[in-house]
Amino acid sequence: MRKNTKSIMIQGTGSGVGKSIAVAALCRIFLQDGYKVAPFKAQNMALNSFVTKEGLEIGRAQAMQADACKISPTVDMNPILIKPSADTVAQIIIRGKPLKNMDVLEYVQYKKQKDAIRIIKESFDNLTKEFDIIVIEGAGSPAEVNLHSHDIVNMRMAKIAKSPVLLLGDIDKGGVFASLYGTVELLSRNERDRIKGFIINKFRGDISLLCPGLKFLERKTKIPVLGVIPYFHDIRLPEEDSVPDKYFKTNISDKKIDIKIIYLPHISNFTDFDALKNEADVNLEYIGKGKKLGTADIIIIPGSKNTVSDLKYLYENGYEKQIKENHDKGKMIIGICGGYQMLGKKIIDKLNIESKQKEINGLGLLNIVTVFKQTKTLTQVKAKHIESNRSVSGYEIHMGETEIFGREKPAFNIYEKMRKNVNIKDGARSRDKQVWGTYIHGVFDDKEFREFILNGVRQKKGLKIISSSDFNQDEEYDKLADLFRKNINMKLIYKILGAKKA
Repeated sequence: MRKNTKSIMIQGTGSGVGKSIAVAALCRIFLQDGYKVAPFKAQNMALNSFVTKEGLEIGRAQAMQADACKISPTVDMNPILIKPSADTVAQIIIRGKPLKNMDVLEYVQYKKQKDAIRIIKESFDNLTKEFDIIVIEGAGSPAEVNLHSHDIVNMRMAKIAKSPVLLLGDIDKGGVFASLYGTVELLSRNERDRIKGFIINKFRGDISLLCPGLKFLERKTKIPVLGVIPYFHDIRLPEEDSVPDKYFKTNISDKKIDIKIIYLPHISNFTDFDALKNEADVNLEYIGKGKKLGTADIIIIPGSKNTVSDLKYLYENGYEKQIKENHDKGKMIIGICGGYQMLGKKIIDKLNIESKQKEINGLGLLNIVTVFKQTKTLTQVKAKHIESNRSVSGYEIHMGETEIFGREKPAFNIYEKMRKNVNIKDGARSRDKQVWGTYIHGVFDDKEFREFILNGVRQKKGLKIISSSDFNQDEEYDKLADLFRKNINMKLIYKILGAKKA
């Protein structure tokens, strides 16, 4: 570790309180103030993942935080990734590569081995050799006493990094004072001493009404409240682990294009569709279990961590029939990654990669067959959409290989893979161009391709052809940093960090 490298850690009173966003905000603030900064999370449990330029898989949140730092994501920022594939089973990703599927108890035993701690230490130390400040994110809550003996991501990580901790609570969930105070009380004395400040997130209302509670909390714990972050609506950031509730509701508006995404039980990488929901005339809705699909201009089957199980879900809940009804009405059907595999004639899993079922029939909307293999494809790609000649870029994360039969045509031509020139076909499209799929995550992020797809729908409906929305993610990080600067005591945070504003 460099002698002058500093670290600060954001822990939370629970999951979903805003730790990832708070880390991104501090990352951008430190960057603005002249420091070279990087994010770090020892262990992340998420189905939203990202492939680095080296072809290694990390949590999507750490990729977002690296983006806030204006650096390329690396596997050192998230050395252990857990991707649940069933209620008690998950794929364990170690330094960007799949280790194996483990059940809960097997993974606990793995964490208790010295290897897990060594991997985390090495990754963190690698970052300290290059960066001035490391902003560390915890997971869940440090007060989960049942997990304390094998913790590697909260207070154990703070001890490894010799890092001060800021404890974040979400007032929008209710009970924020009990959550903050209770968390502190459930920690050991040494762990409590690491907590140097509280931050309250997602506050709505008049701050004067909150002040008595803040003073009470400070008196009770002898820990200062560093700030209260208002609930915000106007900063667009990728979600980490779950689709917001508002996207499960049909918006009452004058939006002309209706896109529906089937919310699979093991949905992954739903950030693929963020660019679509930001379009001014698009109403994007996720269809959860028990809700009818109805009719839409575009139906999307997203990625999945368990394609076979989620394909069964489509059959068992009547979505297979509803998808085909939309197809018969001339609506566009799109599949991304696992969703692309489901559109085919058959999925073959002779090695039982995902299930005990050797073979399952797909929806049959594309004349393709997918065979699962042991090797996982992890790569960044650049490609051309064959029909429109529009360029796209993104990444692939999948276990299967798909072959096209009959008169179906590839959808994309990949010309760069792992930063090397190639000529590889990807995806498939039906002869009438109504059904298509691809392995490329992030395909809708490219404005010109997104514009081509949406204008095709507009033209079909007799709507005005328009340009797709311009969106600058970097500006959103600046807005986030500005919000935090205005509402937290950065002077005290720098003091806690042991650094001066550069």
